Amino acid sequence: MRQTGPLPHDEAAPLNPYLTFSVAACLAILILLAGTAMLLRKHQNRRAGSIRDLLDLADRLEIDLKTCRSGLQQAHAVMSLNPDLPAASEKDARHAVDAGLRALLQQRLWIRDRSPAASQHELDETASSMREARDRLQPLLKALAQAQTELNSAMREQIRRDSDH
Repeated sequence: MRQTGPLPHDEAAPLNPYLTFSVAACLAILILLAGTAMLLRKHQNRRAGSIRDLLDLADRLEIDLKTCRSGLQQAHAVMSLNPDLPAASEKDARHAVDAGLRALLQQRLWIRDRSPAASQHELDETASSMREARDRLQPLLKALAQAQTELNSAMREQIRRDSDH
């Protein structure tokens, strides 16, 4: 009569070596696939972060350029009211800011059209270029703010002198 329960320890059949190898190979493939998926996800997250950074940099650069344009317009408006102050070339300043805004528009179009297929290096280079443009603009914005403060003081002084006469 044959036993229907588990085999006693000494009667257990050895594991089939092919089965052992197959299980090990499946585990190795699963580990490899999981690692590849993690790397791909990390790469996709980095690209998405780079594109978000580019859009954020473009927004900040646009704000800086518009602040510059507004400050220049205010300064020229004040200077046009006071003939004693030296006249700067409003037209040249406006053209410079407009050129910056056009260049920014080209960057935004590149981000929209080319960034999905761009290499990570291209994304990094574009971001670096935009950071450099902002870094060059910051001292000009500070100087413009200082000049605006000085113009306002000069105008107040001029008004005070005119009211004293």
